Amino acid sequence: MNDLATLVEAVEPVEDRFALMADQRHSGLAKPQGSLGRLETLAAQLATIARVCPPPAVGNPGLIIAAGDHGVHAQGVSPWPQEITTLMVESFCAGRASANAIASACGVRVMVLDAGIAKPPADHPVIRTAGIMNGTRDLHVEPAMTVDECTAAILAGAALADRMIDTGADLLALGDMGIANTTPSAALIAAFTGQSADLVTGRGTGIDDRTLDLKKTVVADALARHGEDRDPLRTLASLGGLEHAALAGVALAAAARRVPVLLDGVNTVAAALAAVALCPDVLGYLIAGHRSVEPGASAGLAHLGLEPILDLELRLGEGTGALLAVPIVRSAAAVLREVAGLDELGA
Repeated sequence: MNDLATLVEAVEPVEDRFALMADQRHSGLAKPQGSLGRLETLAAQLATIARVCPPPAVGNPGLIIAAGDHGVHAQGVSPWPQEITTLMVESFCAGRASANAIASACGVRVMVLDAGIAKPPADHPVIRTAGIMNGTRDLHVEPAMTVDECTAAILAGAALADRMIDTGADLLALGDMGIANTTPSAALIAAFTGQSADLVTGRGTGIDDRTLDLKKTVVADALARHGEDRDPLRTLASLGGLEHAALAGVALAAAARRVPVLLDGVNTVAAALAAVALCPDVLGYLIAGHRSVEPGASAGLAHLGLEPILDLELRLGEGTGALLAVPIVRSAAAVLREVAGLDELGA
């Protein structure tokens, strides 16, 4: 889809009547009622997304890692150089990053979107390039993106999602990479939830107390600079990153294609808040893979009303927490499809 309005209009709400069908089906399976707990709730959500009960098997999950750099890095919010973004993308391409190891173990295909890296990596079959700009502007002093640049990033993410779905993906996990990206994430989460910068800004890669205090100040200043405008697109452009916009586009496109979206940590939660602000019906397609230790992640999930599947004290990003939840999502669909009914056992 080549324009944002068309993409938003293509998203239809999930159909709750299929959740009732799923509940009824669970009640007739060869197990005590409610004995699989939240796995049953998850299966019901998959049925509402697919609009069929039992839902189809999750046979070809995919991970999209959107990568970008950030002008706010100049404020000293991260001790790591921006070159790490490029090096990590090269690691994804070589199959040597944490996300690759977990994706391989969970049977997940990986693609990377260069949404806006300061030093673009070499071409590789798993990389797609948005070609918009090489990193955002410094959100502390000016909007990180123009509305047009932000829209282009959203559509780039949507295009890669469509490509993966066209080639068989039936679940999309979201991942991210970008040095200093937890600063725009905190700003977005504060803006969309109404929480203060102090409450949603965390240590990211493990910064010290002095840098954390600086980071909170930078986020608070960015919110003050942006003002009270909460138009979703203008807010995302002003406070977000190119990868946040791209991941919002992935979520929109997947919802338009009735494909579930599995969230990872704080950066993907920030992108999800933006996607839901742009199109509230996206919410029904979102599944929280895990609870990041970043405080903004919990604030964002609470605002969305999402309960994470896992809580393993992760804070890496890359989609690692979402990937670990993939087997549970697969299992939820499998139970509704494959467990015998009491009537089949003559009970």
